[in-house]
Amino acid sequence: MPGLLEALVATPKSTSTQRGSVHVSAEPRSVLPDDFPIERVVQTITDWFDRYSRDLPWRGPGVTAYEVMVCEVMSQQTPISRVIPKWRAWIEKWPTVAELADAHTSEVLSLWRGLGYPRRALHLQQAAQMIIESYEGVVPADPTVLITLPGIGKYTAGAVAAFAYGVRTPVIDTNVRRVLARLLGGTALPGSATRRIDHDRALALLPDESSEAARWSAAVMEFGSLICTSRNPACDQCPVYSHCVWRLKGSPKGAEGPRPQQRWEGTNRQLRGRVMALLCDSRDAGNTCVSKEAALKVALDRDGDSSRAESILNSLKKDGLIQVTEESVTLP
Repeated sequence: MPGLLEALVATPKSTSTQRGSVHVSAEPRSVLPDDFPIERVVQTITDWFDRYSRDLPWRGPGVTAYEVMVCEVMSQQTPISRVIPKWRAWIEKWPTVAELADAHTSEVLSLWRGLGYPRRALHLQQAAQMIIESYEGVVPADPTVLITLPGIGKYTAGAVAAFAYGVRTPVIDTNVRRVLARLLGGTALPGSATRRIDHDRALALLPDESSEAARWSAAVMEFGSLICTSRNPACDQCPVYSHCVWRLKGSPKGAEGPRPQQRWEGTNRQLRGRVMALLCDSRDAGNTCVSKEAALKVALDRDGDSSRAESILNSLKKDGLIQVTEESVTLP
């Protein structure tokens, strides 16, 4: 259903929406506070989305399910500001599932550079190949089928089904879990992993009508990204402030406290990234490989641990990201 994402944000942003009110069955009710105005809150956040959502390229006219899938995989653990130029370049290079499936893997990895977690690029191409082989080149609409594709988890399956096809299914990412934890549970932050309570909360607020459910899922995710943020939420701009259980409790801090920033310098991720950057640079310069000695050199940590450098190459090889011989290292 190309164009659904366009429909999600088609309402003029200068005025509030004139659509009819949403209907929510509110099941399971056990996760809802007493007398919680479900439909009013859902409608209010959806109206906020209609006015203030970001103008992102995958929300434009004619966006396909394949393009939504690429966006969702790229956006896993990566800021949107870094995803936008890569997504545009990717879609320009491989505008269809078939073209990605047939692409040279080294080219796929090279274009992915800068997004991190390059196994996602491999999985995305493998998913495209599986779609060609098993689904006649059409991205499945059923989230239970989508989740069988390489690299597609519950969130991504739900997002593609909802945003590309309008399927009524919960779409639960970190932003959604945080908004609902505050709004319904009165806690500052959700747990580190998605739990049954997160699913039940999302389901309880999901509108009954499919297109409204997709719009709500996009809205609550955007709301968590722009207003109900992890640090310094803009509560003074929150249109459902008076119904937020967390605010009514006085905004208590999370029991775990602020999560520490992840260390980067000297991590395996950094060293693996150095090797991949070396290979991508070499490929862009027209070279098919680099010497194993050069690859091991960039994989050295500050202590010069050669055995760790060897393990870095081995881990990349195991993940299918590089090919290693006695003398050289190449992209697959």
